[in-house]
Amino acid sequence: MLFYRKVRNPLKIYFDVHTHTTASGHAYSSLEENIRVAKEKGLTYYGVSDHAPMMPGSTHLFYFQNLKVLPREMYGVNILRGVEANIIDEDGRIDMLPTGLEHIDYVIASLHPPCINYGTIEANTNAIIGAMKNPRVNIIGHPDDSRYPLDYEKIVKAAKENKVMLEINNSSLTPGSFRDGAKENIQTMLKFAKKYSVPVILSSDAHVSNDVGNLEYAIQAVEEAEFPEELVINTNVELFLNYIALRY
Repeated sequence: MLFYRKVRNPLKIYFDVHTHTTASGHAYSSLEENIRVAKEKGLTYYGVSDHAPMMPGSTHLFYFQNLKVLPREMYGVNILRGVEANIIDEDGRIDMLPTGLEHIDYVIASLHPPCINYGTIEANTNAIIGAMKNPRVNIIGHPDDSRYPLDYEKIVKAAKENKVMLEINNSSLTPGSFRDGAKENIQTMLKFAKKYSVPVILSSDAHVSNDVGNLEYAIQAVEEAEFPEELVINTNVELFLNYIALRY
């Protein structure tokens, strides 16, 4: 008797919104270079999300205030204006003032070692959930680093309650990544996200133009988890835009 393994159709990815330019201080490509690669890879939406000011070497608040000058379309790609903000305390506060968010479409909130110390599982979980309660935060960036242990069931439930997207970060999963335990942690998070029907967003976290739209390992992770395609936000632009709108 022959047994056939069900093969999933390749995911159709429409956007990548966690990307960095030279404005972040430790990335290597310009905004225009990134957008050109997004076009080459067939993305319909591209989002720039440079690091907020507390990240060493990053740009000034003025940069985010001036994002209004970005056109809404370049080279046939729709442009979204974002920021990767730093979570700076256990209450989940971020390092962006309201005046810096006036022209921002979406906010990624992340734990970064230069901006907040490693904490206990309780402290880290409280920080993430606190950030989710901020009405301007849309995405929790790379919640996968064992240096910041998390209670993933609590995180997933809070994401559902607050309509915040949880990120599957391709950079975290790339061989040689400095984020310890990312693969195992992501599988744990996906297990709970599947259980509670919570959507996730795949991101490149590109720091060089060639990585824009590179979601190879993130796609492998959702496939390994047999995660429902309809809960992968990158396959549905309307769902993503609705998630953004819910937070205003």
